[in-house]
Amino acid sequence: MEVEIIDRKKQIVDAATKSFSLFGYKATTMDQVAKLANVGKGTIYTFFSNKEELFDEIAFSLMNEMKCRAEEAISPNVTFSENVHNALFSMLEYRKEHKLTIKLYQEAREMGTPAVSDALHKLEQMVVEFLSERISRAIESKAIKPCDPEMTAFVMLKLYVALIFDWERERGELDKDEIANLFKLYLIEGLSF
Repeated sequence: MEVEIIDRKKQIVDAATKSFSLFGYKATTMDQVAKLANVGKGTIYTFFSNKEELFDEIAFSLMNEMKCRAEEAISPNVTFSENVHNALFSMLEYRKEHKLTIKLYQEAREMGTPAVSDALHKLEQMVVEFLSERISRAIESKAIKPCDPEMTAFVMLKLYVALIFDWERERGELDKDEIANLFKLYLIEGLSF
């Protein structure tokens, strides 16, 4: 019986993820989700009180998946710079390839949907917190100079977003090694002689 409940909830979450990925948050309805999940609309409400709650669960799962990808990219055998690069690259590649995040960023940019903007803000905060923790540890172990961990994490994230998304849109794609070299040049070594 409990397995059936878990399966039904997963079925609903999977259907909602598909709907949000195809139509965006604003255009997704509970009727669409019910139809895609092959359940009655009332069944959805046994698990989620509204579309916002369902969306929040999906956004939370997305954040956890990105965080897991970043954790997997970290190795104790490489430098701080390499680990940050690998973690950021992994998270942003996931964001770039995942249909739901692509649709959400498009919807936020084009329509400014508050629930979507809020979810994306939480996603960015999760990345900044993840990096801040690693930066704090690197400062403690004297792997990097003392700095404001949160601000440094924010700058690192924004540089990566600019190199992976903005530069590509304007001038063409950079490969992983080019991004790593630019990251190292601008943030780790600096431009001064």
